[in-house]
Amino acid sequence: QVQLVESGGGLVQAGGSLRLSCAASGSIFTFNTMGWYRQAPGKERELVATITSGGTTNYADFVKGRFTVSRDNAKNTVNLQMNSLKPEDTAVYYCNLAFIRRNYWGQGTQVTVSS
Repeated sequence: QVQLVESGGGLVQAGGSLRLSCAASGSIFTFNTMGWYRQAPGKERELVATITSGGTTNYADFVKGRFTVSRDNAKNTVNLQMNSLKPEDTAVYYCNLAFIRRNYWGQGTQVTVSS
């Protein structure tokens, strides 16, 4: 069984920064993709950023230049550094781990950006 535990959400003013972290445990295939998705009230869950075990990153257009995803393969952790936050970034952020057609999700962490 795989578990994902997130931390680092909170309340921040517009223009501020937050760092999200996620630790995965359990039976994890070496070649995998970890990342972050978010879901705002009344909206569908959307991709924010992902990073493969080989280090290839993928970002949603709305976070390019502001967010940075990174990972530590030895510790099975993924981080999301969020800078220049905007009120529209307010959402529940979910950690994701994917491999061999399996998807695992964390419980979500709230990020609220005040204007």
